[in-house]
Amino acid sequence: MELTPALYIIVPLLGAFLIPVIGHFVKGFQKVLTVLITLFLVVYNIWFFVTGFDAPVVTKVGGWEAVNDVPIAIYLVYDGLSAFILLTICLIAFLSAFYAVGYIKRFTAENNFYALLCLMIAGMNGVVLSGDIFNIYVFLEIAVIASYALVAFGTEKQELEASFKYQVLGGIASILILFAVALLYWQTQTLNLADISVILQEGTQTTALIFTEVLLIVGFGLKAAMIPFHAWLPDAHSSAPSPISAMLSGVLIKAVGIYALLRLFFNIFVITYEVSLVITILGALSMVVGVLLAIGQWDLKRLLAYHSISQMGYVIIGVGIGMLIIQRDGNMTIAALAIAGGLFHMINHALFKGLLFLDAGAIEFMAGTRNLRNLGGLARYMPVTSSTSLGASMAISGIPPFNGFFSKLLIIIAAVRGEFYLLAALAVFVNFVTLGSFMKFMRYAFYNSDKSKAKLKTDRLPFTMKFSMITMVILCVLMSLMIIPYFREIMLTPAVDVLVNTSEYATKLIGL
Repeated sequence: MELTPALYIIVPLLGAFLIPVIGHFVKGFQKVLTVLITLFLVVYNIWFFVTGFDAPVVTKVGGWEAVNDVPIAIYLVYDGLSAFILLTICLIAFLSAFYAVGYIKRFTAENNFYALLCLMIAGMNGVVLSGDIFNIYVFLEIAVIASYALVAFGTEKQELEASFKYQVLGGIASILILFAVALLYWQTQTLNLADISVILQEGTQTTALIFTEVLLIVGFGLKAAMIPFHAWLPDAHSSAPSPISAMLSGVLIKAVGIYALLRLFFNIFVITYEVSLVITILGALSMVVGVLLAIGQWDLKRLLAYHSISQMGYVIIGVGIGMLIIQRDGNMTIAALAIAGGLFHMINHALFKGLLFLDAGAIEFMAGTRNLRNLGGLARYMPVTSSTSLGASMAISGIPPFNGFFSKLLIIIAAVRGEFYLLAALAVFVNFVTLGSFMKFMRYAFYNSDKSKAKLKTDRLPFTMKFSMITMVILCVLMSLMIIPYFREIMLTPAVDVLVNTSEYATKLIGL
């Protein structure tokens, strides 16, 4: 079977078109179609992970060939890095869509919900697959515009305010990114990422290029909600329906923020010390400030939202350490270890943080509140939720044998071996504060029965919600197997190789 990257975009876009039309006449069509679409994308991606592929799969939209060695087609590129991120997106999308089948009954306009969800998936997949910087921007806008509407889906004052803040800051980020794209086109006369890479590798670091890099760091930093660009995230993630919170935290900030930064600054621009240092500092700030802001929260979803900022800090310092080592021509084994730790933590965070948001949705579904002060004693009424919350809390807190322990361990080992001792110490410190934060969550939500003020609104959770939560907690254990070389070679190593071998992206795509 031949891989067709365009299917990752075409299939969910087709779903977003069909749902408002057919879903209006056929009851339940939107639920079934969305679940089937996301399941197909997961199986499709796993198939190519298992069978393997030796070189990037490139689709030239419209079949246009290069003219005088200038690529004029829009390229869709499926390589080790894009495959890894696509698997993360599609897996979380499937579990969130299946969870939503039972959860979304509390809302109206289900057709709109599922159509927007498909649109967001198509946009994120497009960002990851695009080999053209302008189309990264186009697909990014498709994803975030759908997410603006989904954050406001409850149409209450809090949701509308959060969506408005998200739109304002997201709009600023989009303007900065579009301006950077225009500047890059002005300097290189091309939009193809591989072609830009070749031109920049041959040139010098000009003031205009440095300014472009700054704009991209700020723009995509806003999309990724890195400190100090994080103001929109706590409101947006806490106000959205829980399946969407899982998507926003689990994959959206990665696909339209972190992934774009990785692709551009590893494979397109020449890695410089200044940019590497800035990215690493932003990661360290996000890791520390995010967790300190989280520990004082009593709204469960806001607590989880701040932890998203903190945990993405781990990802950024991992790849930042790798960038610093590559820039100074250091030990490539340590650089690969740091990048592997960052990417490993990226998929781990998608799983355990996605699960925690689904657990928060289950608590709110049953108890009608997410204020930890008003909860307590839920373990006896919600054994599945309490068990999966415990597993996810142990994973995010770096407790073995859960996946979070192994990815954090890789990052800390790489930091120590690379002599980044302060970063290693901060990573350990943040992990202890994270553990304290989730001990608070477990105590007040499930075991603090004497102070419980919540009255259960229903006596049981729908099967679809339980299935997604149980599947995710199982995956939080199974993903620990990636520490074993055999499994790491299948999933993680191809993505790491794309980033470590910075100059090979253009060669493999256009032969230059």
